[in-house]
Amino acid sequence: MVPSRNLPVAIIGGGPVGLAAAAQLVRRGLPVKLYEAGSAVGSNLLDWGHVRVFTPWRYCVDAVARKLLESHGWQMPEPEAFPTAGEIVDQYLAPLAKLAELAPSIETNARVVAISRWGADKVLSKARETRPFMLLVETVKGTRRDSARAVIDASGTWQTPNPLGAGGLPAEGEVEFANRIAYGIPDVLGRDRHLYAGRTTLVVGAGHSAANALLELARLAETEPGTSALWATRSTDLVRIYGGGDADALPARGELGSDVRELAESGRVRLVTGFATVAIREVDGRLVVEGQTKDGLRTLGPVDRIIAATGQRPDLALTRELRLDLDPWLEGVKALGPLIDPNEHSCGDVPPHGHRELSHPEPDFYTVGVKSYGRAPTFLLLTGYEQVRSVAAAIAGDMAAADAVQLVLPETGVCTVPVSAFGTSSEGCCGGPAPASVDACCVDDAKAKAGGKSGCDCGGTQAIAAARSGDLEIADAAE
Repeated sequence: MVPSRNLPVAIIGGGPVGLAAAAQLVRRGLPVKLYEAGSAVGSNLLDWGHVRVFTPWRYCVDAVARKLLESHGWQMPEPEAFPTAGEIVDQYLAPLAKLAELAPSIETNARVVAISRWGADKVLSKARETRPFMLLVETVKGTRRDSARAVIDASGTWQTPNPLGAGGLPAEGEVEFANRIAYGIPDVLGRDRHLYAGRTTLVVGAGHSAANALLELARLAETEPGTSALWATRSTDLVRIYGGGDADALPARGELGSDVRELAESGRVRLVTGFATVAIREVDGRLVVEGQTKDGLRTLGPVDRIIAATGQRPDLALTRELRLDLDPWLEGVKALGPLIDPNEHSCGDVPPHGHRELSHPEPDFYTVGVKSYGRAPTFLLLTGYEQVRSVAAAIAGDMAAADAVQLVLPETGVCTVPVSAFGTSSEGCCGGPAPASVDACCVDDAKAKAGGKSGCDCGGTQAIAAARSGDLEIADAAE
């Protein structure tokens, strides 16, 4: 068996975070093997390539990747311009993947379907860390087994969307009528125009994907008679999608929220909140959607099509034979769970974190990028770039750099902690997200701890985080 130190570091996923991880490792002189399931890097982004993101170019490009590109004559796009997802691929990811330093290490049409250790299943402990990882890789030429010294899972969640069913399982009829349901953000004004023009569409979801779909349907209705949209959300609190408006440090994100709010309040889109989808039925060739509300069962429709902008979830089958420590309900890395739980936070921010929070009981395995958030939303590329910088340093043995985690995210202008199971609430997240420590939930909490106090108890957040980490003494004391 080849000693692990001579093997490459495997990176799963050729999106922005995966390619940034490759650039970081190459800069440190470590061998890399990057697997991309699609036919080209950034294939997930190309699925919604028509959508203009709300982060400008300066937040979309990794610092080390930029230096590598610029050493070959690449010029950074206008830093304050807002690219589409397709432009991020065409102008940044594709040129990066073609560089001589990275191209030999990248394999497309290569889907990693399972990861284990050579000669050791999940149960075996003895000398486990000395055994190389084994990756089961599906390609057009067949299935093979590759070896790696470490694995960085940056595969994302885009290919595993949440179902429409509010219980986490497909709603009754969802599979049967799948040909009339689009998951994610279809290109309503472009390649998918013929599917939506002159028809009624139900959009389900309360995030930025739903906002983009609704705004495009409204634009389509201006030129295509008979085009209309309904909007259903399970939540009754739309603060996350409406956002902080002018208080958002990313103006385009604030504008997106303001625009969709105006759309709903103007009556151009009919909004139904507190609607939990349970069934989809066909009536006279059209779809009727049944949902549970606080007042009992309600139906929406008839509609012609449905856009399920209900978020995504990680593929856990990939890592079944590895020893992972996951948040029990978000299914992301456990250390981040209390900080990003959408049941408690709408901040869209998370304190700085690196290799220690992203590692698992399985040595040398790391979950990064949007997959590290599991089912939670609000991930930003800046977070992923700092994650892989820290992880690459740790794999290289540079622990000083690995632990020197720094991350400053643009504030959303909205940072609330709703009424919690502990019976407390907060008007806001105490001055914004914490600037430095994962042990603090916000600015005021960090200041309180720096002054020797136990924290600010931001709406019971201290208790929630303590309880979820198993520290019941702190949790009980905070009630």
